[in-house]
Amino acid sequence: MNIQFSDLIENAPHTSGVYKMYDATGNLLYVGKAKNLNNRLRQYLDISKLELHKQVMRTLVTRVEWETVPTESDALIREQELIKTQKPKYNIMLTDGKMYPMLALTHSDFPRLLKFRGRIAQRRDVYGPYPSVSALNETIKTIQRVCQIRTCTDTQMRNRTRPCLLHQIGRCSAPCCNPDKQKYAENVRIARKILTGDSAPIIADLNTQMKKFAAEMDYESAAAIRDKITALTHTSNRGIRHESPYTPNLDWNKNVSELEKWLNIKIGLAGVFDNSHLFGKQPVGAMITFGHNGFEKSGYRHFKLHDKSRAGNDIAMMSEFVKRATERGPKLDLIIVDGGPAQWRIANRAANGIPVFGVTKGVVRDGDEHFILPDGTEYHDLPKDSQLFLMLRAVRDEAHRFVITYHRSVRAKQLTASVLDEIDGIGPARKRALLQHFGSVRAIMDADLNALKHVSGLGKNAAEKIYAHFHSEVI
Repeated sequence: MNIQFSDLIENAPHTSGVYKMYDATGNLLYVGKAKNLNNRLRQYLDISKLELHKQVMRTLVTRVEWETVPTESDALIREQELIKTQKPKYNIMLTDGKMYPMLALTHSDFPRLLKFRGRIAQRRDVYGPYPSVSALNETIKTIQRVCQIRTCTDTQMRNRTRPCLLHQIGRCSAPCCNPDKQKYAENVRIARKILTGDSAPIIADLNTQMKKFAAEMDYESAAAIRDKITALTHTSNRGIRHESPYTPNLDWNKNVSELEKWLNIKIGLAGVFDNSHLFGKQPVGAMITFGHNGFEKSGYRHFKLHDKSRAGNDIAMMSEFVKRATERGPKLDLIIVDGGPAQWRIANRAANGIPVFGVTKGVVRDGDEHFILPDGTEYHDLPKDSQLFLMLRAVRDEAHRFVITYHRSVRAKQLTASVLDEIDGIGPARKRALLQHFGSVRAIMDADLNALKHVSGLGKNAAEKIYAHFHSEVI
């Protein structure tokens, strides 16, 4: 039988995931990742355009399988996991223990920040993987600017008698010569938060410090803090993440059918809700949707809070978002909320008669979850290793990922906008002119005085004021 490669990939989905290619005897030949599986696999149709080793591999392929995942980052992690555990013959770039670049903080009195490929040692905390070395290097620069963590080896640190160049340019606190253990430990704590994507409280604290220095007319210190905020905002937008467990490939149809039987309802589309805010600021919500075929991206929704009196109150926020989704969103057959009895009750009141199912975190996240059924009773006996349990946890985590990503983007936009708002005489019209001319706040901050004077409608005095604000100079 002559098998055409085009037939093997005919039904490949247009979603993120990993693909696996097998030969006639069932040997795994190659594993790859893709943002769009269908588009990526079609690149294998013209064999003449492939690298030599992939041309050979393509002639042996008789079966192609794929696994879909929520994001491109998840696909990268899953690809790496499969290559390490199953060692496909033609993944020549990532076999023999080689891996995507990662970052680590060592365990010592003065932890070192380092990049590496290879096995994960026990005496280091690992972050990543990163899609490229350039992305990893950008992250290292951010950590150095904000936290001044050392990157030198232990031997270099022990043998130094005076601080190195990195200390002179403000990227290392020089624990080799200034061993302040308490201050360094605080910087390491902040670095860990940044590396796990939890930079919002740090940015808020830096903003407070910057305003304090500016009020005291200490413009040099204020400018240094401003540069840290800019670096952190950029890093936050790129979404640094800790290496996380992969959500197993799920039989969505089987699991949703089992959920239907358990709850005695028919599920064409289910919506999962979550909220996010930073001490009541930038309050947002999100809904992800899924059905028998898995996640339904067309039903995903973001929400900005309309009733600001509810900001910071997770229960009141949930009420507004559920009500708005049921009134104007896609038709839902089931609503799932992340939270305890209070969240379930408020969602149930706002759901316009749609059954509400609660997923509670319990004492230990990812293992102690239990559930609130549509009739309000709690259920604790779903096996933790069952496919249904894993699916419910996966949809809860996808909602959390979706709302956190949105919250970060909203927070970043408001943060950069506020930088211009702090300058006297720069109203909405001039702000709009600046952004249209330069394209971003970062470009405005880096612009020289002559470039600012060329902005239509800005004027010489306003240009000088903006330049002085960002460069801490008296014009």
